[in-house]
Order: sequence, then C-alpha cells, then structure tokens
Amino acid sequence: MMPSDKSVSAAPVFQFTNCWILKNHKLQREDLWVREGQILNPEKLFFDEKRPADVQLDCKGSIIAPGFIDVQINGAFGVDFSVATDNVGAGISLVGQKILSYGVTSFCPTLVSSPSSVYHKVLPQICVKNGGLDGAGVLGVHLEGPFISKEKRGAHPVQCLRTFEEEAFQDLLATYGSLEGVRIVTLAPELKGSGKVIQELTERGIRVSLGHSMANLSQAEEAVQQGATFITHLFNAMLPFHHRDPGIVGLLTSDQIPPARQVFYGMISDGIHTNPAALRIAHRAHPKGLVLVTDAIAAMGLAPGRHTLGQQVVEMDGRNSYIAGTKILSGSTARMDTCVRHFKDATGCSVEMALEAASLHPAQLLGIEDRKGTLDYDSDADFLLLDDSLHVRATYIAGQQVWRHNAFVL
Repeated sequence: MMPSDKSVSAAPVFQFTNCWILKNHKLQREDLWVREGQILNPEKLFFDEKRPADVQLDCKGSIIAPGFIDVQINGAFGVDFSVATDNVGAGISLVGQKILSYGVTSFCPTLVSSPSSVYHKVLPQICVKNGGLDGAGVLGVHLEGPFISKEKRGAHPVQCLRTFEEEAFQDLLATYGSLEGVRIVTLAPELKGSGKVIQELTERGIRVSLGHSMANLSQAEEAVQQGATFITHLFNAMLPFHHRDPGIVGLLTSDQIPPARQVFYGMISDGIHTNPAALRIAHRAHPKGLVLVTDAIAAMGLAPGRHTLGQQVVEMDGRNSYIAGTKILSGSTARMDTCVRHFKDATGCSVEMALEAASLHPAQLLGIEDRKGTLDYDSDADFLLLDDSLHVRATYIAGQQVWRHNAFVL
C-alpha cells in the first residue's frame, strides 16, 4: 500500500554512484542516497515510494567519508578566537568557510586561557549553528583553560591562569560569564575543587577534558570517574609517561574506567607535536579513543611571521610556531586533511581508521554520533569525496556541495 501524498517528500533524491562508502567501519562499494540534507535508505525509498533517483552523480571512484569534525581549533587565516572584538561572528564565519577545503564540516572554536573580560565579550558572540554554503557548522565552544597547571601551561600566559576559589563552580561561572554554547572545558584535575566542577559540567552535558596538567594516574582516574571523558592533545603539556606512574597517559589502558564510559584523547598529528613512534603507541593502545585535532592558530593559512594566540605573540617559522622569543610550541598550522594523511602514514593504520579518527570519534566524544560522523541512514548528509591518497575532492554539508577542487568535475 502506497503512503499518502502528504507523507512523501517532493524534494529531489540524489544518488552518488561509482564510489566507495565508509560504513560500518569498512569501505564498501555501494551508492549513497541523499534527500533534504539526510542520508536515505534506498530500499525503504523503493518499497515505500517506488521512486528512482532524480539526479545521479558519478563520483569517479571517490571515497565518500563523513565530514571531518575539529574539536580544537584556536583560529586560522588571521582570525584568533581568543581576541575580544565586536565582530567575533565574522571571524568564525571566515574560518568556517576556509576550512571547508580541508574537509571540515563542523568545528568547536577554541579559546585559550584569557582574562575574564575576554570570555565575557567573546562567548556571547559565538552561536551554535548548522553549516552550509557560508561555512562549516559550529558545534559549540571549547574552553581550554584558564583552570590549568602553571607548570604545564605551554603557550598559555601565566598571568591568565586561575585556581578554583572555595565555591569552585561559581568561580568558573563568574570567570566565563556563561556556559551557553560551551561544549568542552579543558582543566587540570589536580586543582583543588576540580572534582565538583567536573561533576557540575558533566551534568550540564559539557564534556570535560584533562590537559595542561601535572596530574598523576590516580588523580586522572578519579576525574574520569567524576565524569571527564577527554584528554587534550595527549603527550603535550602533561607529565611524561613513567612506568611507575604513567600520569594522564595511563588512562588509555587504565582498568579503573567506569564500564559505561569511554575515554577519548586528542592527537595533533602534524609531524611536529607528536613523534610518529608516540602516535603509534597511542593508536595501538587505544585506537577507538583517538580523536585527531589540528590545534590550529591564527597563523594557519598565512605566511611565516608574527601572529597572535590570545594574549601571546607567536612566531611562525616554516611549519613550526613558537611563543615569540622562545622555543615553546604554540599550537599548530596544520590542516585537518594533512593530519589525517600523516596519521595514516605514521601509524600504518587503515584508511577507515584514519578517516574515523577525524569524524566518528569526535562525534562520539560529543555524543552526536546519531547525526554526525557517520553515513548511517537518517544521519546528516555531511560528507567528503576523497581520492585514494585522501586528498579532498569535494565537501558536502546537508547534501549540498559547499566546496570542490578545481580539477574535480562531478
């Protein structure tokens, strides 16, 4: 029996053919069907509506993968998310538009440790929004600091760092001004009062990440038991692995993680922040938790020279960026597609694993894997067409082509 006309959409159905689809953790030779911004089940379409595709598109042997999700990006193309301006939204939009060519369809603008006045001015101007022709979607803000360790502050300015006052969570609220639109908070779990803060943030659906920290393993495990689920740029800005106390790194193989909880960890796979051997160790210890992040700064996409990272001046020298006058690394200038390719080459992992580390895993971290990070039926049609060497040929958001390489004609 055919459904009534009211239940059948008149919107065109697109069928992407001659492609390999990343589905159920494997590249599969089948077509991708899209309508009204969502992935369609072709069998259901046929049996319910007896309807063929309105438009067929030959993908010329491309790999189709979910769009990349960057949960730690401080800025790019001269835009620094940690600088208080009257038009933060314009900077967010510029970055969102430019990173489409790198395969990023959603991202979390990230603020480094800043004065409270900066949070109060910047955060109300960053709105969660869907992606489209004007740029990648904004999933919410990642607040990296200022409740972090002075000893492991990395490129964060020491004068901006804070410890929790007696009413820890109220202190955090007063510092940030608001938690509306915040998706991730990075903090050091060894700080007094952090336990209550982790619980309060988790109850609000905000992911807590451990980073810029001197925490030992037991402190890190306690933080996870309180609700933390992420590690900010593993190996960087934390105690180095030691066989008697592996510190935060030990969470990758800890037996003290609550049964229903998974720990994810960010990796900057730019060939600079993490030695390939360290990448391999992390990947082999806990492959399903690995989340590729760029940790890109305003200098990304620009020529070498002096740029900013929040309150600091940074110098870009080739692919390296340092706090001016030091050899302290200050974020990266890497693109997400470059990180994916380097991760695959450095670890020898499968194409599927490399792609999922930039799509499925960050979606799972944020709890949005029902609509992002997969090509499952009814999920958002945010996807990429890539060649066999994982260079992006075209980027789609909600089933609409938002970027295409000049040399690729669909």
